[in-house]
Amino acid sequence: MAEYIFGVDVGGTSVKMGIFDVEGAVVDKWEIPTRTENGGENILPDIAESINRQMEKEQYAKEKIAGIGIAVPGPVNEDGIVNKAVNLGWGVTPVKEIMEKLCGVPVQVGNDANVAALGEMWKGGGQGYTSLVLVTLGTGIGGGVIVDGRLVTGADGAGGEIGHMHVMDGEEESCNCGCKGCLEQYGSATGIVRLAEKVLNRTQEPSVLRGTKVTAKAVFDAVKSGDKTAITIAEEFGEILGKGFAMIASVLNPAAFVVGGGVSRAGEILFEYIRPAFERYVFPGAKNAKFVLATLGNDAGIYGSAKLVLDKMV
Repeated sequence: MAEYIFGVDVGGTSVKMGIFDVEGAVVDKWEIPTRTENGGENILPDIAESINRQMEKEQYAKEKIAGIGIAVPGPVNEDGIVNKAVNLGWGVTPVKEIMEKLCGVPVQVGNDANVAALGEMWKGGGQGYTSLVLVTLGTGIGGGVIVDGRLVTGADGAGGEIGHMHVMDGEEESCNCGCKGCLEQYGSATGIVRLAEKVLNRTQEPSVLRGTKVTAKAVFDAVKSGDKTAITIAEEFGEILGKGFAMIASVLNPAAFVVGGGVSRAGEILFEYIRPAFERYVFPGAKNAKFVLATLGNDAGIYGSAKLVLDKMV
């Protein structure tokens, strides 16, 4: 009878790993470096070695392992094949096949943002909701979509890339994806800095942000202190992000948006600026979506990876 699951979250700098029991309780967790040199050829062998060593240390027979769930930063198809993960140096990589050969137990693979959404639904801020959208506001904007308890991954594993929705005509700068006017260019941490620079350049109003290094945190700290320029930046941020959320809601009608990533550390004040625009633009039938903060932080990926395996057991 299977008793344990390994959850793995592969990042560009480190690989987070955890052992869970089948109820979702963490037994242990640890990290190893992500060795991306030589096209990332060492990443999967390193993960397998670490897992095999842990099984030996804890004296886990393979029959006790329900499987290994792996979250990776790239699109993943239903066969567990990753179609390019730039941050890891991978081209097309059959992660499921390779890891099952190296570890001898079943393996499930998912995109990291989608998997994080699964984790938040299971044990995080999304508990109680079976239809939700996870939005991670970090350097970029990631997304994970769950409808009726199941991930929406799309035909090629690229479902949930909400950061690359087109929300602004006339943008001259390119997003990292090569397009222009993506949501990520305005609602991410780097997007907030871009908005701040534009607002600071077009007004001479006094602000604590002038003459300092502007960050997303600095902007929302200034908002909390009543800085008028910072409030203008937050209003522009909220207008664009709220419109983006409304577009998503009008298509998916989620019960909740779960907001995580570094920008979310500003707290509930974010929603004071996002929700008004959301309510102006959203289709009335989808306006009841709740806005909640993610709670699992950097562990969302390992929780979601474990849940990938559990869902296959049902």
